[in-house]
Parts: sequence; C-alpha cells; structure tokens
Amino acid sequence: MANPRDQLCINTLRFLSVDMVQHANSGHPGLPLGAAPMAYVLWTRLLKHHPANPHWFNRDRFVLSAGHGSALLYSLLHLSGYDLALDDIKQFRQWGSKTPGHPERGHTPGVETTTGPLGQGFGNAVGMAIAEAQLAARYNRPNHALIDHHTFAIVSDGDLMEGVASEAASLAGHLKLGKLTCLYDDNYVTLAAGTDISFTENRALRFEAYGWHTISVADGNDVAAIEAALTAARAETARPSLILVRTHIGFGSPEQDSFKAHGSPLGVDDVRKTKQKLGWPTEPDFLIPDEALAHFREAVELGAQDEAAWDERMSAYAKAFPDMAEELRYRLRDELPPGWDTDIPVFEADAKGLATRDASGKVMNAIAPKLLALTGGSADLDPSTKTALKGMGDFNPPQLNNTDKQGSDSAGWSYAGRNLHFGVREHAMGAIVNGLAAHGGFIPYGSTFLIFSDYMRPAIRLAALMGLHVVHVFTHDSIAVGEDGPTHQPVEQLASLRAIPNLIVIRPGDANETAVAWRVALETRKRPVLLVLTRQALPTLDRRHYAEADGLRCGAYVLSDAPTGRPDLIFIASGSEVALVVAAQQKLLGDKIQVRIVSMPSWELFDAQPLEYRNAVLPPVVGARLAVEAGVSQGWHRYVGSHGDVLAVDRFGASAPGELVMREYGFTVDKVCARAKALLVG
Repeated sequence: MANPRDQLCINTLRFLSVDMVQHANSGHPGLPLGAAPMAYVLWTRLLKHHPANPHWFNRDRFVLSAGHGSALLYSLLHLSGYDLALDDIKQFRQWGSKTPGHPERGHTPGVETTTGPLGQGFGNAVGMAIAEAQLAARYNRPNHALIDHHTFAIVSDGDLMEGVASEAASLAGHLKLGKLTCLYDDNYVTLAAGTDISFTENRALRFEAYGWHTISVADGNDVAAIEAALTAARAETARPSLILVRTHIGFGSPEQDSFKAHGSPLGVDDVRKTKQKLGWPTEPDFLIPDEALAHFREAVELGAQDEAAWDERMSAYAKAFPDMAEELRYRLRDELPPGWDTDIPVFEADAKGLATRDASGKVMNAIAPKLLALTGGSADLDPSTKTALKGMGDFNPPQLNNTDKQGSDSAGWSYAGRNLHFGVREHAMGAIVNGLAAHGGFIPYGSTFLIFSDYMRPAIRLAALMGLHVVHVFTHDSIAVGEDGPTHQPVEQLASLRAIPNLIVIRPGDANETAVAWRVALETRKRPVLLVLTRQALPTLDRRHYAEADGLRCGAYVLSDAPTGRPDLIFIASGSEVALVVAAQQKLLGDKIQVRIVSMPSWELFDAQPLEYRNAVLPPVVGARLAVEAGVSQGWHRYVGSHGDVLAVDRFGASAPGELVMREYGFTVDKVCARAKALLVG
C-alpha cells in the first residue's frame, strides 16, 4: 500500500481539492477523493513535465478527460510548482479566477486541453498520441530520438459511455498508439446512481476488442499496484493501454460509493468527518504540509533537467540535420515557412467552372509540399471532399504494411504519413484534430459533408472555445446536393455554425475565392476556420471584370458595382449563389436598374471590419437589399435591414436532381429579379 510520505501526499491532494469545493460551495469532491492515488503516482513517478515551462515541447501530455474533477488537477498543478498560487486555489470557480469549474486550455498554466463535456478529452488524448507518433516518425533519426513522450489521461465512466470516446478508442486501437495510456476511474457510480442502472458491459473486454492492452488494479489505494500497471503500460509499445483502477467515489466521506458524492460539496460537517476518518487535521483549511510540498516540488528540478537534456539533443540534432531542424522549429512555433504559398494556383475565368471542393483540393495539394504542418483527413470521404494530400502517405501502423486485405492497398503506410483516415467517425475526428492542434506542431484539418457537421458540433465548439488553429473542410453544402434528398441536404447548418463564437465560417463563391479562403484559414491564429464548399461546379469569375477575390479577407466586398456607382439595389450572396446574382444583375441592368453585388463569404470576417468599411460595402442609404443563400434565412436580416428581403431555404430539401431542386426552391434568375423588383416597388 502507501508508505507514510505517499499517504501524506495523497491526502494533501484530496483535502486541498475538498477544501476548494467546500470553500466555493460548488464543485465535484467525489473524483478527487477517489482518484488522488492514481494521479499522485502518475505525476510524481512517471509524468515527464516541467512546471516552470508548461510549453516545453517534449513533455508528456496529461488530459483530465473527467474534467468535473478539476479541483484534483488544480491541486496537482499548484503542488507541482506551476504558476498557480494558493490564492488561485482559494478562488476556485469564482469570477476572474485561474481555477474555473472545468479545466480550460490557455486559462490555467499546465492545462493541456479544455475538458468537461465527457468523452472530448479522451478524443483529444488520441489526437495528441497521433501527433507524437507522426512527429517522431518524421524527425527522429538513429541516435537522435528528439520526439519521445507519452500521453496520459484520467477518464471516467461518463467518458467511456459517450459515443465520441468509443469512436476514438476504436481508431486508437487500430492505429496501435502504444504511447497512449488511459487511467479509468472505475468507481461503479454515475452522476445519477450506480453504474448498474445503465453501464454493465465488460469494459476491459470492450477495449481489448478495440485492440487495447488492458490492466486491472483491484484497489485504487494500492500505490505499488498502480505504479506497476503504469510501468507495464509504458512498456507496451504496440497497443494503447487502459488501466481499470477500482476506486471509491468520495473515498473516506460519509457519502463514499454514493452518487451524492459526485457533484455537490460535502458540507462542513461531512468535510470534518472525512478529514477525521482519513487522519487529516480538521484545521486549517487548505493545509499543505511542508514534506508533501517538497516532494511534489521535486518536479521543478527534474523537469528542468529533462528540458536541458532535450535542448542538448536538439542542438546535436540541428548540427546533424540542419534542414530538418529548421523545418521542425517552424512547426513548433506555429509559423508558416517562407514560400509556403508560392504555388497556390490562380484559376482562369471559366463559365463552366469548377466545384469549390475541387478548387480546394488543388489548393491544398499546392500548399502541402511546403507546409509540413498541414495534416488531416476525412470521415471516410476524401474522394468526395477532395482532401487527400497526394504523395504524402497514409498515417497507419507500419506493421500493417501489406496488400492482402480486400479492397485495401496499404503500401506506404507509415506513422510519417500525413493523410489521416478517421473512418466514419465524425465526432472523434473533431476531437482528434483538436488534440493535434493542442499538442502543437500541426495545422490539422478534418473533412466531411456539411450535413454531418452536426455529429461533431461539440468538438467544433470546443475548438472555438480553446482558440485552436484547426481547419474544417465541409463539402456538399446545400440542397444542390440533389438526389440524396433532405437527409443529406444541409439547410440550418450554416446558421448553426455561424452562431458559435470565435469560429470563422467561410463559404467561397468560386475557385479563386476558395484559394483566398485557404490563405485566410492558414494565416489565422487562435481561431478555428470552417470552409463550406460545393459539390457542383460554379463559374470561375473573370476578375478583369469583377473585383479581386482577395476581397474575401474582409468577409464581404463589392464584387460588381452599379455602373453609375449609385446602386438602387444591393444583392448579397455567398457561395454558389454568387453566380446566380451575377446573372440576375445583368438582367436587371437591361431594365435600367442599378445593382451592386456584394459577395459575403464570411459574416465573421465582415463583422470584424471597421464601421466605415462596412458602410461603404452596404451603404445605409440603400435600403433595397436582397440576400440570396441556399440555407435558412436566420441571421441574414441583420444585413438586409428592415426594408430588405432574403431568398433562402426555410424548410427541408427534396430528392431530385440538384438543378431541379434549386429551381423549385426559387433559386433562378427570374425569381431573383422578381424579388428584387418587389423591393423597389415597395
């Protein structure tokens, strides 16, 4: 079991956490009381980290997927010497504090990723393990193991019940991510009751079926057994590991083994009883014995030594492989290397045109050879989303390098491959690309059809909350998808995604706008960017007669002005509907109606412009405005004003050829012109 010093340190973790929750009168005491021993063993005996430099690159990554247990993580961070003072601990869950209710990346030093929505941290951890494997495969050389770290996570029953974790676990097992270890807080209790009401499967067998290495620890207070399990997991290099640790929620409290210990403070009396039972002084609160603090703070010196040794390895690597070292440095700084964009194509004017998904694929493949950080894939859809990076290899275990599987050609499989095959796992894809971005060294992307963004909305929201540099490529963007019908035709998705704060949504109107959209996506920092692309071909506008596509950077720009410069009417459109209003403008000009066309691919970019620019594009004196977009009208009224109109799709789609569906829904030149003239009459 635990020796006196171990027990002292474990109880320090427990009661610093309990006092945090009680002082705030809010939080989750159950997990810290039960999981403190496993966290203690990991953080003091195996975890490679440097509290004085939380961003040291070759650190092990730790994810508290069970983010409701944040008090435990804050206790670990404070005791280990991170920039988290005791006063911060005492401000747990208070306004402006560094210790919010659930861990937030970028808010608290040492927090790798924002967790709390269960299962998301699990998926992030898989992404981090993929990141380490890919970087190691590309940059490590014999006698130069520059990238060499592990990813650890503490997960709960709730994490393992969530579908996103099942998706991510399945993929992690397939990928044989041997440097991923999850400690499962197996306490037999959910928020509402015992697990016997809803979660009785054999979790070990499930993960073994996924291809994981599993170890069971019968007593969550057995420090030696936990250390042995973690050591065995780290030694297992061919499979990710799940360590099932039998714990007791609210250990030592009157509510031990009860769901009542999960999410409510114990109360003053029960805190006192718990301290007495576990031999801890009842006064003062927030007690940190000197011996315990000294032991935890050993992490500072050990981390400094580890980082210094790594710096020496980096210097030796740079001398031996200067070009590779320089390439890696750009990636670690999240900088775009010189010349990254020199091969981005300029598309010639073409009335027949190109689907923006095809233009996107051409742009990605022009960029990829010079931008090694660009890595990602699709939810089994890259032939349709056009997101495969040609010649860049497939990220898959090298030991699976064979061609004897029906329908598969795995030649060239390697962890160095930059094409990730997520399978039909949209939600896990979103969480995994978040993990890649949070790990560092990548500009990750994920792709699927726009309609399936619904499956991954929680991960998209968290990317925006964390300010992660992630790119989402969503194709098949409207009812023009056609025959697949309303199940596959997005209508409300654009409005839904635009509602997420800090997310940039871009729906380019032709191939050249798509190229600029990719520039914006890659140059943007601390925000995810979402590209919405067509399946059908769109005319490539002749930029000798229309404004340069670089206007997309402003979110909206005057694509074509009225010949007199004094418009009677303004058309506003995005994506495929830009070509439609271009044709409508020509017809209305024949009727002596002065029309301005505004291409508005991104609300977020436009709203960020100065008022003077926005008023120049959409003059307040011109009240006759018609917005045209093949999605719901919600949100467009802010741009058309009280005297404007919106031609949109405020119902579900229909199964028929795409051109026919668009025509039946009113997206024709004649219908656009009729709606416009009605505004002028009114």
